[in-house]
Amino acid sequence: DIWLYAGCDDGNVYDLSGKIPRVSYQIAEDVDIYWLDIRNGALAVSDAGGRVARINFEDESEWLKSSMASSGWMVRCGEEGVYHGHSAGVTMYNNLDGEVLWKQRTRGSVLFGWQAEDRVYAGTSDHQVYSFSKQGEPGAIYTCDAPVFSCATAEQGHYIFAGDNFSSVYCFNQDGQRLWKLGTGCGSAFSMQYLNARLYLVTTSGALACLDVSEAAIQAAQEGRLPQAIDLKAPPIAATPPPTTLETTTDASQGVMLECFREGSRLRMRVLSTGYNSHLRVQFPHNIREEHARYLVDAVQLAAHGDFYRVHGNIKKLV
Repeated sequence: DIWLYAGCDDGNVYDLSGKIPRVSYQIAEDVDIYWLDIRNGALAVSDAGGRVARINFEDESEWLKSSMASSGWMVRCGEEGVYHGHSAGVTMYNNLDGEVLWKQRTRGSVLFGWQAEDRVYAGTSDHQVYSFSKQGEPGAIYTCDAPVFSCATAEQGHYIFAGDNFSSVYCFNQDGQRLWKLGTGCGSAFSMQYLNARLYLVTTSGALACLDVSEAAIQAAQEGRLPQAIDLKAPPIAATPPPTTLETTTDASQGVMLECFREGSRLRMRVLSTGYNSHLRVQFPHNIREEHARYLVDAVQLAAHGDFYRVHGNIKKLV
C-alpha cells in the first residue's frame, strides 16, 4: 500500500502522488509537531508537549492522549497500535480508543524511533538504541558514543543502524555487537530510512545521503574498504502551484469519476465509475471539495483494510 506524503511546517500533510501536492490532513496551527506517521490512512502525530493524536483518513480526530512527558520525537503506526517515544521512554496505545497497552522507561529522552516486523527501536540522548518487542518486553540495547539522532534496521532486524550528533553512523548485529562506525562527511543524520539494502540519511547540513548497506558492503566496511562517495547537486525546483489549483475538463472518458455530496454537516466523496463500491468513502482533499461537483482522477486504490478508497495521481474538475 504505497503512500507518499510530506509533513510541512505549515501544519499540513501533503499527498505527493500527483503533479500538484494536495492537502490530505490539516493539523491545528497551535500544535508544535515533532513527528508523524501514516498507516492505512490513519495519521498519528506527536508534539512538543508529549501528546499523541490519531486522525482518520477523513481528517477527523479519533483520540488525543498525553504520555505525561514532553518532546515526542517518535511516533510509529502499527497494526497493533501506536508507539510513542518521548522524554520518559516509550508508550504503546491501542489504535481503536487510545488505551495504554504498555510503557517502558528509557534513561535518556527518545530522539527517534523505528518500527520493524516484530520490534520497535528508540534512539535516545543517553547514547543508546533501545529495542522492545511489540508486547513491551525489553530487548537488546545498542551503545553509541554520543546522543542518537536517528536509527533504523534491515529486514527482520538483522542489522541495526544509528546516527549520532557527531556526524557518525553505526552498524550493529542483532546481539548488540558494533560492526563499524563511520563518519558521514556531510553532517549528523537527523533522520534515517532503510530500503532495499540502502540507508538514506537527511543530515544537519541539509544533505540527503545514501549508503550501501548490503551484506557485501557491510563486510567491506568491517575490513576498512569504503567506496568513493559521489557528490550530486539537486536541480532547481520550479514554482509549485497552490494546492487548491484545479484543472477542468469536459472529457469523462479517461480516469475515475468522483462526486462530492453532503452527509450531515460534512462533505463526503464517492466513486461514480462502474466497477467500484459507491458506498465507500474516498480520501480526497477537503479544500477542493464542492457539493454536487464531479471530479476526474487518474486512479483510486482500495486501502489495505478495504474500508475506503485513496486517490492517486492528478485531479481535475468536470465541467
